[in-house]
Amino acid sequence: MRFVIAQDLLADPRVSLVAQAASVREGRRLAALHDFDVLLVDLNLGDGTGFDLMAHVKTLRPFAELVVISASDDEQHALHAFELGATGYLVKNSWFGNFAQSVLQVVNGGASITPNLARRLLRKLEPQPSTLAGGMARQQDTLSERERAVLKLVASGYTSPEIGVRLTISHQTVNAHVKNIYRKLQVRSRAQAVSQAAVRGLL
Repeated sequence: MRFVIAQDLLADPRVSLVAQAASVREGRRLAALHDFDVLLVDLNLGDGTGFDLMAHVKTLRPFAELVVISASDDEQHALHAFELGATGYLVKNSWFGNFAQSVLQVVNGGASITPNLARRLLRKLEPQPSTLAGGMARQQDTLSERERAVLKLVASGYTSPEIGVRLTISHQTVNAHVKNIYRKLQVRSRAQAVSQAAVRGLL
């Protein structure tokens, strides 16, 4: 699987593959040696889990984007990955896209999630009608109309420039809205923002 992904990345001149690792230990060593923007990580690494490596990388390189590539489509695994700062979660047998495109998508401010999993996560996180009755009005006040519009496009996988075009605003303005969303929802990534907004009934 790593060979297939590597060939996909190497075929795109916009992407540089700087290192490959087959274990958590090797991943930690290489992460300390190389400067990189994105880590593609499997959850099953033999000597540990991808979660271990993700947590370590985030302390070492807090601005690196994390994209999980896993055979598991378990919602709890995906949510835990997002809690660790992941901006992508691709299920091996359900992902028919291009891995290089996924890398470029998260680097440009988007989120890359296998569509079927994304839909299931949103459904799973939808508040029940009984919980909405008493709190929806207050929750809806958390984000402005423009911020909710931006967040809905983020959840759909659009990058900041693409959102700017759709809403006829600059991508700098989009990024400003995203920062406000982070602050209000108390999150650190776009994937976390989408998850929190779904929990609060803001999508």
